[in-house]
Amino acid sequence: MIIDCHGHYTTAPKALQTWREAQIAALADPARVATKGSVGISDDEIRESLEHAQLKLQRERGTDVTIFSPRASAMAHHVGDATASLHWSQHCNDLIHRVCTLYPDNFVGVCQLPQTPGVPPANCIGELERCVSELGFIGCNLNPDPSGGHWTAPPLTDRHWYPLYEKMIDLDVPAMVHVSSSCNPNFHATGAHYINADTTAFMQFLTADLFKDFPSLRFIIPHGGGAVPYHWGRYRGLAQDMKRPPLGDLIRHNVFFDTCVYHLPGIELLLKIVPADNILFGSEMVGAVRGIDPETGHYFDDTKRYVDALKLSDQDRRKIFESNARKVYPRINDRLRRSVLDTPERVGARASASGDGAPRESKER
Repeated sequence: MIIDCHGHYTTAPKALQTWREAQIAALADPARVATKGSVGISDDEIRESLEHAQLKLQRERGTDVTIFSPRASAMAHHVGDATASLHWSQHCNDLIHRVCTLYPDNFVGVCQLPQTPGVPPANCIGELERCVSELGFIGCNLNPDPSGGHWTAPPLTDRHWYPLYEKMIDLDVPAMVHVSSSCNPNFHATGAHYINADTTAFMQFLTADLFKDFPSLRFIIPHGGGAVPYHWGRYRGLAQDMKRPPLGDLIRHNVFFDTCVYHLPGIELLLKIVPADNILFGSEMVGAVRGIDPETGHYFDDTKRYVDALKLSDQDRRKIFESNARKVYPRINDRLRRSVLDTPERVGARASASGDGAPRESKER
């Protein structure tokens, strides 16, 4: 089985964004009374939004299940107040739940948290618990900078975040560290702000003892870890100078990276630097980069093609494509046990098709 740990509903029906625009417009009226209202989207509209996008690409590229969450850039936690954020998050999460209900063999949900600048993260616990306990979600996306590029929140290692971490551990769910849109003109959202945040989160983890307080807390740093693999020597040296643990010890049970890196040399570097035990396959499709690479003739975000090209042992390949996701997102195991994808017949068929249990080759798009 090939589990893609990083997918967003970037093709959601237009009615969702129409509701959001109306909500934002209403924020300008000081006399308004905030109401959640409803979003009118039919099951057929959901199917139409996926069949020619994420589902089509799953089939063409040979992946099985996507860990699926609301569109990251649309979380926009800096817009509105805590009530507005809660209503928006609930609508987005409910839509993900509907996707997972319509396509239980293809998608497993991860939730958007109703974060707001200046509001304690504990305010998100209710929605996290609802999504995990009632909707069957297996994790959350955690924005380390709800201000949208101004970095007004304390570091992720600060006790400010501890109540949320306690609930994550109680529910046995991880968080992908994922910022949203940038309202700071210095930082392009997907080209700078995202990569800045990934790198910043890692440095915050390096400098503090968060995982002594929470030994079972798990984070996924997306986009290949930002600049971290490229500057691994710098971080090793900083850790040494600061009398911190070696990086391998720091990340072993708590910090993981995905493969959302859109060229083969970048994936090769990631695998040379970061242990296979700490890498989860991810593509982010349909996401930040949607075009075809003129140098290869293939889509930039077809990251399975890059992993397939690496000389890996069967064991490491299985870790990256499947077993690490099961370890980091343990609630996925119950979902997959109920899925036709995880029956002995399907597992045996995939192993037989690949000859030795290795993942299938990508198909042409």
